[in-house]
Amino acid sequence: MGAPRLNRPTSPVRGTGLKPTRLLAAVEAAVTYYRAQLEHADGPRAYLAERGLGVLVKREWPWRLGYAPPRWSSLTRHLIAAGFTAEELVGAGLSTHSRRNQDRLIDIFRDRIMFPVRDPAGHAVAFLGRADPGAADGVPKYINSPETAIYNKGRLLFGVAEQQDRLNERWTPVLVEGPADVLAVWLSYSRSRRAGAVALAPCGTMLTHDQAAILRELPGAARGIVAAFDADPAGRDAVDRAWQLLRQQRSPGPLLVAEFSAGADPADLLRRTNGRAELRAALQRRARPMLDAVVDHRVAQLVERHPRLLEDIDGRCAAVRALVPLLFQAASPDDAIRVARRIVTHTRTGVDTVAFAAIAHLEDGLHEFRLTVEAAAKPKTLRAPNAR
Repeated sequence: MGAPRLNRPTSPVRGTGLKPTRLLAAVEAAVTYYRAQLEHADGPRAYLAERGLGVLVKREWPWRLGYAPPRWSSLTRHLIAAGFTAEELVGAGLSTHSRRNQDRLIDIFRDRIMFPVRDPAGHAVAFLGRADPGAADGVPKYINSPETAIYNKGRLLFGVAEQQDRLNERWTPVLVEGPADVLAVWLSYSRSRRAGAVALAPCGTMLTHDQAAILRELPGAARGIVAAFDADPAGRDAVDRAWQLLRQQRSPGPLLVAEFSAGADPADLLRRTNGRAELRAALQRRARPMLDAVVDHRVAQLVERHPRLLEDIDGRCAAVRALVPLLFQAASPDDAIRVARRIVTHTRTGVDTVAFAAIAHLEDGLHEFRLTVEAAAKPKTLRAPNAR
């Protein structure tokens, strides 16, 4: 089959000017194609089974996991033969131009386990593709569909459409790192349970303001929102970002964090003996205040940058001053007292030291506020038009 020749788009967003219904149909056709390919992909099937997700190979709905073959243009050729145009495949984020031959169209996803991403209405709009575990070094673990006219990755959370029943029943929302973690939490709760935790993940991005707003507005947010990330530096950074975004508008319930042993995540727990029960306990009974984790992370960062910081009184007082602003992020006086005690423990200082630092921080803030108000109230000096 000859390579289709494409008209160059005038908009940087793929699919602009094309019928959204055609783009949605193309993505849904890709879901069906990838699903069929998984039936014959021994390596990906074995990997999913090893991760405790093997049941999802046999159970199609609601997730419809699939596999993108390693060939350059297998999906593209299949969908062209099914009646889709080259412009529609590029517009849907399924195909792209070869860098060596701009007139040749190739698949965006190759040799990857495929997780469809759906909008709140349930339409498949994009994919998250997980590399084959045996892929060469340097191959990204996950790649995300490009943004298109039907897909804005910063405004969707993976798993919302597939778990509407649990969300409507006010299950506690849990923010996790990726699709495998979402599925691990989903499998940890039987259909007969009346309450539990429901996991959602950013679509290959850091948490955005829009995604944080989605989390805060979920019915189960009144029970709290739990962040459950890997126990590594990236995971700690993700918790800190989640705290900053979720606290900007007061959450209906407490903000919590579930913590795992080093190198572990929700999907890892699923494989252990009694792992489902362990995962449920970590997400609910053993979750702790997110601000406590943020304080711990801030201390670790300070000591990493200044290894001898806490060895003398001057360094410990400097650490207190760096940590005290977190006191004013507490949601209640009781939370602030708990954070203050945590700062005392970490820095090995006294309560008075923390109290004086808090007062100084308040005075500095009031001084800055007064200067800002005075500057805003000060009349502007007008110059005459011909003044030199």
